[in-house]
Amino acid sequence: MKEKQLSRIREYVRQLFHDDATGHDFFHMERVANMAKQIAEAEKANLFICEAAGLLHDIGDQKLFSNPNKAIDDMGIFLNSISMSSKEIACIKRIIKDVSFSKGEIPDQLEGKIVQDSDRLDAIGAIGVARTFAYGGANNQMIHHPELTSTSIQHFYDKLLKLKQLMNTDTAKEIAEERHRFMETYLKQFFHEWN
Repeated sequence: MKEKQLSRIREYVRQLFHDDATGHDFFHMERVANMAKQIAEAEKANLFICEAAGLLHDIGDQKLFSNPNKAIDDMGIFLNSISMSSKEIACIKRIIKDVSFSKGEIPDQLEGKIVQDSDRLDAIGAIGVARTFAYGGANNQMIHHPELTSTSIQHFYDKLLKLKQLMNTDTAKEIAEERHRFMETYLKQFFHEWN
């Protein structure tokens, strides 16, 4: 039953994000869900909730939806239609509400912390670098400018290099180490070539 629900959720998310060019595409949702499942196994959390919330975590994000509240309501209707319990739906909605970096929230339950960690892990490392420039390009943002602060390179300093310290779980902290080092190496090479 749970596998069937996950399959339906995956298809729902694919329909919503299949043509996104900002780095918030279906493959991002899938990577976050897979990482959430991996961390949930290590941290002994609810695998189903972590994977489902990982797939759905960007629904209602104001960067991606013109009407975030409607997107969340539509998701609730969909989850109800695939026979998820009201408790599971409420849990997923709570996780989605707290996952965002910009809100500065730390989820109160382990599953929320895991999904937040998984989303943050996908923002760093090699894929994180690629996503940063995809998002910047999609939003007409310059790669770098020594006198401007709204550039893709500045985003590393405003957010990405801070994420390693903000991981909630021991498992995510371990994974973040290598990805963080990669970004430091990347930036060193970037400025070497820039100058």
